[in-house]
Amino acid sequence: MLDIIQLLPDSVANQIAAGEVIQRPASVVKELMENSIDAKSTKIKVFIKDAGKSLIQVTDNGIGMSETDARMCFERHTTSKIKKANDLFVINTKGFRGEALASISSVSKITLKTKRKIDELGTLVEINGSEIIEQEIINCQNGGSFIVKNLFFNVPARRRFLKSNSTELRHIISEFQKLSLSHSDIEMSLYNNDNEIFLLKKSNLRERISLIFGRKTNQNILSIKTETSIIKIKGFLGKAESARKTYGEQFFFVNNRYMRHPYFHKAILLAYENILPPETFPTYFIYFEVDTNEIDINIHPTKTEIKFVNERAIFQIILAVVKEAMGKFNVLPPIDFDNEERLDIPYLPKFKKVQEPEIKIDPNYNPFRKEKNNKIDKINIENWQKLYENFEKEENIEIVKEPKNISFDIKEENEFLKKDGTKDFFDSNNFFQLKNKYILTQVKSGLMLINQKYAHQRILFDNFIKSLNTNSNTVQKSLFQQKIQLNSQDAILLKEILNDIKKLGFDISFIDKTNFLIKGTPSNIISVFKNIKNLDFKELIESLIENYKYNKKLDINIKENLAKSLAISSSIRNGDKLTKKEMSKIIDELFACKMPNFSPNGKKIIKIISLEELDKYFEKV
Repeated sequence: MLDIIQLLPDSVANQIAAGEVIQRPASVVKELMENSIDAKSTKIKVFIKDAGKSLIQVTDNGIGMSETDARMCFERHTTSKIKKANDLFVINTKGFRGEALASISSVSKITLKTKRKIDELGTLVEINGSEIIEQEIINCQNGGSFIVKNLFFNVPARRRFLKSNSTELRHIISEFQKLSLSHSDIEMSLYNNDNEIFLLKKSNLRERISLIFGRKTNQNILSIKTETSIIKIKGFLGKAESARKTYGEQFFFVNNRYMRHPYFHKAILLAYENILPPETFPTYFIYFEVDTNEIDINIHPTKTEIKFVNERAIFQIILAVVKEAMGKFNVLPPIDFDNEERLDIPYLPKFKKVQEPEIKIDPNYNPFRKEKNNKIDKINIENWQKLYENFEKEENIEIVKEPKNISFDIKEENEFLKKDGTKDFFDSNNFFQLKNKYILTQVKSGLMLINQKYAHQRILFDNFIKSLNTNSNTVQKSLFQQKIQLNSQDAILLKEILNDIKKLGFDISFIDKTNFLIKGTPSNIISVFKNIKNLDFKELIESLIENYKYNKKLDINIKENLAKSLAISSSIRNGDKLTKKEMSKIIDELFACKMPNFSPNGKKIIKIISLEELDKYFEKV
């Protein structure tokens, strides 16, 4: 019988390794930038074309490589970072596995130009799919320059799975941000198709964060710092008002290496408990400094998951330091404007003096004098009688005219609401608002409750879907144009969906890489609702983008995602007081929808309490 076990060729082995290490263009950017950081560079430039599919170039002013090293660095399991197995547990550098350059060269056409300061001339190495094409002595600058072309050219199946350019670019930006945040002492820049995305000069950490995420971030972060026997922690926490619905501005670093750590993230959320708005995540940039013997960074191929020896103790330290920062900076739970109860805080003009309350005292009052008590009792009886005046008349008032031609069964509620003529089922002139949250009206079967927020979301969603399908929405020109600045990732996302947003009725123009101008808004959200009239459309766009990113995880099409995101962002809220005209408009438009039962997020809009249920409740002993 023939032997069946074979030794794989290096080219095949390298492609298998590339399947783990090189998942997309962002992986190449990450590996090459990490090598530049380990080369003690003070300036790193990244150039990409077509979101890295055509070209990725990373240039640095680091220590460079000799002629021999320039050739050896592309071999498997070759590295300058470790010499023995025990070195794996005291890692202070970035790349050390010895597979990155071998993997990249196996699935691309790569060119390396490098030179050390002590050498007069540098070295050029060209590799095409693991095959060395050329190696020669050249004249070049000190440091290193890697040029990667046509990624996955020889693995078409992998190339087909790459996403759109805007999606791949966002992944590259994400990796660039992580390395930029962990090394603010290094000047870094990123260019896509010759357009500058980032130009980050050497700076302190707070300034680096502001340059990446916008100047507004600087006003919304609080500093933290602590030092214990097992760990040092420093960094910044976001204020409650800067919390977002999606992940994206949550960063952990250990010894200047980015990591994901769900357990420590849970400690952050626990510290923010009862402070954050519901379904939002806090911003944080937290840096750990710990003995390398106390961590293991070899549990994941991308080295982003790290194991700590004292995880439970560090969890408690994080919890304590975050809570301490909250108390130090007087971070309190935000006012919940959706709450049923409102606070009426009286306004006192500056010129008005504060007067002590007067207390009237009757010195002649004697509680044991019978005639006085009789007088009080008489007054009380009269007041109680007034309370029940006309009670019988009110009891017989017919609140709603019940239609004679509709028979309603509570069990067929959902089917009934889909039928035509639902508007005739109740008298739209007789309803009221409960706690500025629910619209109540009487129906034949009993009592109907409508959640005003979810109802408005359904109305807007249907209108936006229609606008996207027919391109029929009209633009309401803004009297005062609003400028909006986004972070780089959100700006790229907005450009990606800009054409569809315009179909919804927005008039938005692009100013530069992160700035946009809002000139007009959809006319169908400039309605009779007062809060929509006064809506800050800058906040609306930001909210739309956040909801869009959140909904994108649900794998729904772009049009539905946009309609859903905008409906949720621009709807009225629980807690908004509505006039009769506004309630009437909601009810009329809700029952004109194809699915009035549920909001775009699947939340129930309507609840009917039958007379039978009410009778049973009051008959209980």
